[in-house]
Amino acid sequence: MISYLGILFMKAIAPLPLRWLRAGGWMLGLLLYTVVVPRRRVARRNLELCFPKLSPAEREKLLRRHFVRFAQAWLDRSWIWHGDPEITRRRLLLTGALHELAGNAPTVIFAPHFVGMDAGWTALTQQVPRRFVGIYTQQANKVLDAWALAGRNRFASGRPFGRAQGVHALASALRRGEVLYLLPDMNFGAEESIFVPFFGIQAATLPSLSRFARLGKAKVVPVTTCMTPAGYEVRVLDAWTAFPSGDIPADTALMNARLENYIDTMPDQYYWVHKRFKSRPEGEPGVY
Repeated sequence: MISYLGILFMKAIAPLPLRWLRAGGWMLGLLLYTVVVPRRRVARRNLELCFPKLSPAEREKLLRRHFVRFAQAWLDRSWIWHGDPEITRRRLLLTGALHELAGNAPTVIFAPHFVGMDAGWTALTQQVPRRFVGIYTQQANKVLDAWALAGRNRFASGRPFGRAQGVHALASALRRGEVLYLLPDMNFGAEESIFVPFFGIQAATLPSLSRFARLGKAKVVPVTTCMTPAGYEVRVLDAWTAFPSGDIPADTALMNARLENYIDTMPDQYYWVHKRFKSRPEGEPGVY
């Protein structure tokens, strides 16, 4: 029942002015910062590990801003998934190297976990005349899972794949000219990952970006999504040269190094509430 009411609430607030939603997100974010203690501790620890040169006061200020951005992005899903398509188009600004997405060349998008990641997917599937596929992780709550899947399927050019559908189906889609929207920068456990540095800390990282680029003979195009007062700027960056190199650990380390540079431009908008360093190399103690 709570899930259904939450979805009805999101549909109801979708037509509200953006400034009202952002104000509500500001208040909700500060509330979450105050009451969701376990995730606040995780995010604080991540910031300690990744930004040791900041003072404790500076990191705490960044932490509060992150919770606000997180909550604002959550409420923004109301209009991203339920708002008038013209409003969605107006608020989601595609910029940068849009030529990288023209034509039918096999393409893998590296889409890091910034809070606006769903805005990025929606902008691409609404505004770029190509087919897009993504890897979808099923949620435990079936009601919310169906809601999120419907939101991500809102525009017909996008279709999320379940993880169970496998690598070969995605590689085949790449070869057919569909664009793979890949978010490989979270901790999915040590079994499927390799350990490479992330802000100087060994982090279990999926090597899927390099592998999919090789299997699909595809170029890699980074896309970052930045929350702005007007909505979101979805930045298409130039395709990486000499990638993949054939050296999967080196490619994966390079991915993390470039991700660090993207994070440095908007550190409050990265997904710090995730236990990025939960998996540790053998013999290392936990960090949380």
